[in-house]
Amino acid sequence: MAKHTTEAVSTAYIPKITTKKRSQLDIFRKYWMFYVMMLPAIVLLVFNNYIPMFGIIIAFKNINYADGILGSAWSGLKNFEYLFKTSDAWIITRNTLLYNSGFIILNLIFPLAFAIMLNEIRSRFVAKLHQTIMFLPYFLSMVVISYLVFGFLSDEHGYLNTSLLPALGLEKVQWYFTQEVWPYILPLVNTWKNMGYFTVIYMAAIIGIDDEYYEAATIDGASKWKQMTRITIPLITPIITIMTLLQIGKIFNADFGLFFQVPRESGVLFPVTNVIDTYVYRTFLTVGDIGLSSAAGLLQSVVGFTLVFLSNWVVRRINKDNALF
Repeated sequence: MAKHTTEAVSTAYIPKITTKKRSQLDIFRKYWMFYVMMLPAIVLLVFNNYIPMFGIIIAFKNINYADGILGSAWSGLKNFEYLFKTSDAWIITRNTLLYNSGFIILNLIFPLAFAIMLNEIRSRFVAKLHQTIMFLPYFLSMVVISYLVFGFLSDEHGYLNTSLLPALGLEKVQWYFTQEVWPYILPLVNTWKNMGYFTVIYMAAIIGIDDEYYEAATIDGASKWKQMTRITIPLITPIITIMTLLQIGKIFNADFGLFFQVPRESGVLFPVTNVIDTYVYRTFLTVGDIGLSSAAGLLQSVVGFTLVFLSNWVVRRINKDNALF
C-alpha cells in the first residue's frame, strides 16, 4: 500500500511535456535570414520560368498583331487540330517518338559502357585525355556538326565518296538523297555528340562508389564482369534512373538542330527526318501563324510533363529509392 502511495506521489510531481505545433510565422521568424538569401533566386525563377507561362494563351487564340495577344479572338483547340489533321501528322509523330526512344537507349548503353571502361584505366592522364576528347563534341553547335557530317557525306568532296568507298571497291552514294541510311546516321551523330556528357555523369557516380566493395569482391575471386554487374551497375542505378526519366520528359521534343541542320533541308529526306519541331518551324515560315507554333510547344510540354510523372510513378512502385521525386 505504501509502495503504491509513494509511486502516486512521485508521479504527481513529474512535469507534463506539452507539444505545441509551431506556426509558419514562428518558423519564418526563426529562419528569416535564410528566406532573404533565397529571395534573389526566387525572383529569378518567377520572372524567368513562371511569368512567361502567360504566353500559353497564345495557343488558344487566333493572333492578330493589330489587336495584340489579349485582344485577339479565341480559337479554342483549332490550333491543336492542325497537328493531327494534317497528312504529315502520323509521320512527324512517328519520327519524333522512334528517334527519341532510340536516343534514350543509345545514351544509356554507350556512355555507361565507356564510363566503366574509363574507370578501369589506371593512368590518370590517359583517362582525362580520353574523357576530354569524348566531351569536346558536346560543346559544338549543330551548325558546326552539320558541316563535319557534310565533309563525310558530300557527293563530290565527301571523305566516304572520294576515299573510303572507292578503296573498298564500292560505288559512290548520294547520301542526301537516300532515305534508308538516315535512320542510322542521325542516331549515330546524336550519340557521338552527347556521349561525353552522359559519360562524365556516369563516371562521377562510379567514382563515388567505395573501393572496399571492389576489394572485397576481388578477395572473393569475382571477375571484372561480376564486379560490374553486381556492384557498379546496381549502385549507380539511381543515377541511371534519373537520367532516363529526364530524357523521357523530352521524348516529344526533338533536337531541332540535329533534324534541321544535319540533313541540310533535303526535301527527299523529309519522310525520315521531319519531326514535330522542324514541321512547326516550316509551317510557321509558310503560314506565319504564331498560334500554331505555341500550340505545338504547349502540347510537347504537357506530354513530357505527364510522361515524367507516369514514369516516376512506375519507378516508385518498383523501388521508391530510385525515383526522381
